[in-house]
Amino acid sequence: MNGKNGAYRLGAVLLLLVVLHFTVRPWLGNPRPAPDFLVLALLVYAIRARPGSAAVAGFTIGLLGDALTPVAFGAGALAHTVIGYLAAWGKAIFFAENLAVNAGFFLVGTWARDLLVLIGGGHVRGTELVWQLLLWSPLKAASTALAGVIVLLVFRRWLAIRITE
Repeated sequence: MNGKNGAYRLGAVLLLLVVLHFTVRPWLGNPRPAPDFLVLALLVYAIRARPGSAAVAGFTIGLLGDALTPVAFGAGALAHTVIGYLAAWGKAIFFAENLAVNAGFFLVGTWARDLLVLIGGGHVRGTELVWQLLLWSPLKAASTALAGVIVLLVFRRWLAIRITE
């Protein structure tokens, strides 16, 4: 990204994802398979940031989510912090300009975040936990990955991404 313009453009895309999370996502019906635009914003930011900055961003997003759903307060903050850190660290290993790799990155990041929230929160147990991890979380991860691919394709110039198929 080139200087201030790149930072402003990234900020605009991240802000758009946050707005989508709170405006469009509730209209998509059942929230369990709906794309998680907050996690997507974190992952888009994390692959362009240092691990410490991504962890702080993850912690902030997690606290925001925990404040809105206080059932397992702290689990979201911890999960988002870990995912932000690992995503930023993983960019050194999996830095790819391939659309399929980015989709997989979004899918695995979303599913892993759900896993950490569900296990760390301890509020879902037994059969419900199995259903959540094997049905609803993969559906949410897939819809988030699809939304992420769309964001990358639409904003590829703003995000300074060269994508190959």
